[in-house]
Amino acid sequence: MSNPVICIGAAFTDELFHAKEEMLLATTNDAVVTKTAGGVSRNIAQQLALLGVPVQLISVFGNDSDGDWLKKNCTSAGVRLDASITKDGLSGKYTGILNVDGSLFSAFLTNAANHLITPEHLSKHKNLLQTASYLLADANINVDTAEWLLSFSNQTGIPFILEPVSVPPARKYKDVNLHGLYMITPNEDELPVLCSGKAFLTQLQIEELLQKGIKNIWLHNGQHGSALYNKESSITLHAPSIEVLDCTGAGEGSLSGYILGKHLGKEDMDCLKLAHTLSAEILQVNGAIATHLNQEKLLKLVNKYYPD
Repeated sequence: MSNPVICIGAAFTDELFHAKEEMLLATTNDAVVTKTAGGVSRNIAQQLALLGVPVQLISVFGNDSDGDWLKKNCTSAGVRLDASITKDGLSGKYTGILNVDGSLFSAFLTNAANHLITPEHLSKHKNLLQTASYLLADANINVDTAEWLLSFSNQTGIPFILEPVSVPPARKYKDVNLHGLYMITPNEDELPVLCSGKAFLTQLQIEELLQKGIKNIWLHNGQHGSALYNKESSITLHAPSIEVLDCTGAGEGSLSGYILGKHLGKEDMDCLKLAHTLSAEILQVNGAIATHLNQEKLLKLVNKYYPD
């Protein structure tokens, strides 16, 4: 069995309210509600497990029914939880309000307890972390925990990927020394808050992050695709044209696809094609996980979206 990808960060219950018509402010809107397992790191861990990649998740669960349900959801997919934490109280919950076109109108995050994933906790599980093929964390974790992971990565040579999640958690890392970070994966909104005010153009922002010692910047541009930058080169790939049902989890899905590509020994462009293919499939289903796919089906779908 190959070394696992170890994901560190959030595990939540996702409640998504899908508006039936255009959203109206300060009044009642008709909606359909769905409940799924969520959290950026948890989503990536489950998707990777469903695609046949060995994976460990280090996260925090409440000792309530939602926590039990989340843990069962993970383990049934093949995600191991050897270093995860169970706390007294309620599990974290993400409540998303979606426009009629599937885009996000607003969202709420409650009972998150990512502060419990401390450097001290990770230090107790060094033996597990040393088995990783990749370390991946979402920016919801505390900055000192991310700094510990980066130091551990630089010491061991295990690549560390940081997923910014959204603007508020990304902003925490603006002045953090990220030298040696293998990859950061911002979108167009998150990229500027990672940089100084002097970098007011996208290219200047990319150059600033590279000068800080980040090895790869993978910029997500939504329906326009993505671009992967490093000091040696840059590559871009357009996004497939699809009808979006639900935007939840598209970013996590693309990162899962990229890591799968690396797990299979593929070059960067083929990793991006896998990433965009998986993201496109997730955008066409409810929830953040493409449960209808396994590795074989996903690999075959690449030619559908990117025919030679």
